[in-house]
Amino acid sequence: MAQSSNSSFFSEEELDKLKSDCKTDGLEAASLLIQKKLEELDNTEFNIAVTGESGSGKSTFINAMRGFQSDDEGAAKTGNTLTTTEPIGYKHPNLLYVYLWELPGIGTKHFPADKYMKKMELKRYDFFIIISQSRFTENDAKLVKEIKQLRKNFYFIRSKIDGDLNTFEMDGRKVNTAEELDKIRNYYVDNLNEAIASPTVFLISNFKVNQFDFPVLNKSLSDIIKNSEKEVPILSLPNTTLEIVEKKRKWLKKQIRVWATLSGAAAAIPVPGLSFSCNIRILVAGLIHCRNCLGLDVASLQRLAKMAGKPVEELKSVVKTPLVGEINEEFVKRMLLHTDFLGISVAEAAIDIIPIVGTIFGAGSSFYMTYKLLSNALDDLIENALRVVKVAFGTD
Repeated sequence: MAQSSNSSFFSEEELDKLKSDCKTDGLEAASLLIQKKLEELDNTEFNIAVTGESGSGKSTFINAMRGFQSDDEGAAKTGNTLTTTEPIGYKHPNLLYVYLWELPGIGTKHFPADKYMKKMELKRYDFFIIISQSRFTENDAKLVKEIKQLRKNFYFIRSKIDGDLNTFEMDGRKVNTAEELDKIRNYYVDNLNEAIASPTVFLISNFKVNQFDFPVLNKSLSDIIKNSEKEVPILSLPNTTLEIVEKKRKWLKKQIRVWATLSGAAAAIPVPGLSFSCNIRILVAGLIHCRNCLGLDVASLQRLAKMAGKPVEELKSVVKTPLVGEINEEFVKRMLLHTDFLGISVAEAAIDIIPIVGTIFGAGSSFYMTYKLLSNALDDLIENALRVVKVAFGTD
């Protein structure tokens, strides 16, 4: 279905129906379509399968991607013995539509390679991460072949790279670290070349998420999600780079349009002291959603601090927004009365018209107030999230 150049979420046909419903039956009729769109956002899932041989570090990798330590509640179980006997999906701690699935190790007594592909139902996953801890094996090759037959994409990861470098040091060998890493990478690239052209191999340590290829992996994974038909999962990535935060801005602005359109079509509530009405509940939900997506809630800041190896108070010290506190209906009403933060009047709203969708609602409507407040709040949250990343990872 063709997408309108003026709307990043509604198709041309849906926009025509939206306008028609508003003209004939009023805004309440149009709100059904808008609510359906919001439900589509909430129900979108992006399933990433993490596979490889037993002991390759799949559980630890999943914990690292989620900002968890092994002893945190809800963390993937780790250990030297077989810990996974069936696929286990781990939700992102804030956003429920991204799942990292830890698959059992391929080639074990319980899951021999010849039966593994069928038992794991690989076709159900959107993307794959194959993890290896030592040599490229026949099982790795079988996974690559099967995933390509499914016309799915994958990343190949060599884990525990810090262990290799530590071994050199313990043996008293003087090595050029960059050269050794290139040797390891080229070894895997040469083996993968038999299956795919120009493969990319990431060398990582699950305990040093800001070293080796882990930052590049995060960036590349965000690009994969960005280019997927499923747009929302990028919001679940941890804020390890400034670029990830900026990409989140793009998708959140897209969602704000939907929240605002629903607010315009839903019943609005008069706000004492102001000349317009708003749907306060939608504003509350939208503000909490944006804050949590940007990792500025307390739990997310604690996880990021652990990942960066920094005191959480150091990260909290650069967060200068009232949006990190409790967000409820009373808080939103105070925001609406605070004209400096809202930064809009009814006259200004008429100038900032969002094409097509915006013209359905009048200037000064709940649609415009919701869009402007959430947009201004998003800008404030983005500035704070960028400062946190810089402090956490020393990014310029």
